[in-house]
Amino acid sequence: MTDTREEPDALYERLRAFEGRAAATEGVGKDLVNEPMIRHWCEAMGDTNPAYTGSGAIAPPTMLQAWTMGGLSGHTDRSPAYEELFGLLDGAGYTSVVATDCEQEYLRPLRPGDRITFDAVIESVSARKTTRIGTGYFVTTRMDVRAEGELAGTHRFRILKYAPPARKPESPRGDRRLRPRPVINRDNAGFWQGVAEHRLLIQRCGACGVLRFPWLPGCNACGGREWDTVEASGEGTVFSHVVMHHPPFPAFGTSPEGGPYAVALIELAEGVRMVSNVVGVPYDKVRTGMPVRLEFLRTDPDLELPVFRGGEG
Repeated sequence: MTDTREEPDALYERLRAFEGRAAATEGVGKDLVNEPMIRHWCEAMGDTNPAYTGSGAIAPPTMLQAWTMGGLSGHTDRSPAYEELFGLLDGAGYTSVVATDCEQEYLRPLRPGDRITFDAVIESVSARKTTRIGTGYFVTTRMDVRAEGELAGTHRFRILKYAPPARKPESPRGDRRLRPRPVINRDNAGFWQGVAEHRLLIQRCGACGVLRFPWLPGCNACGGREWDTVEASGEGTVFSHVVMHHPPFPAFGTSPEGGPYAVALIELAEGVRMVSNVVGVPYDKVRTGMPVRLEFLRTDPDLELPVFRGGEG
């Protein structure tokens, strides 16, 4: 079979021709800047800054992009150039996409009642890059956001359009019977070391003493970056739970076919919460308020996880 895809250098020259072309023109925010959306945002983010409430309130600057989003119904102002660029990449085999990062600059506070308008441009397309998830091209768009016609901020959004790697053949045991591997990095390595020692460790801020879970590099309460750990007693209760029916996943299910299983949010005696499984209780008998006790479950030769055994109150 003959490969008809372009050589990387030839493709890159065609991609670069899109730099500077409009991605969206004369876009209009679907809603005025408004207090209910500001309140919902602050509640979701846990942001209690008084600048965002009461008379003279402003919107959190990080909401800049929220006022430009089209929602499920989308926008009608997207430029054909953007679709052409993606079509060219898809046709060359770069069919997968992942958002990589964004940069924002804030030039004017947004206040309830402001009408938002915006324009976007394809700012740059990188040369072909090889990453851990595949080889492709980084595409950066810049959006200029205006409030009542005055430039309020800029939003740069970068994605990677890449060729999906070939799938690896399944192991003889069947990959679907293995639990997904946890992502271990410098911020949570201490937690997983504790699990290996059959200890459930909770971070404690060195400045204000607040406990936090999951592990984070800084304190949500005071911003302090110094911390130590306390070992959980292992006592807790089911704060809430859901029952997963689909898709079936043998590694989690209560039957070889991967039947229903419960996913619970456990409130530890120390006051923090974590997501885990409840064992020793049928999935349809798990209930809110059920007392549970920590234990460690070896799911396969290479993975051990903290789980909670259900009991009666």
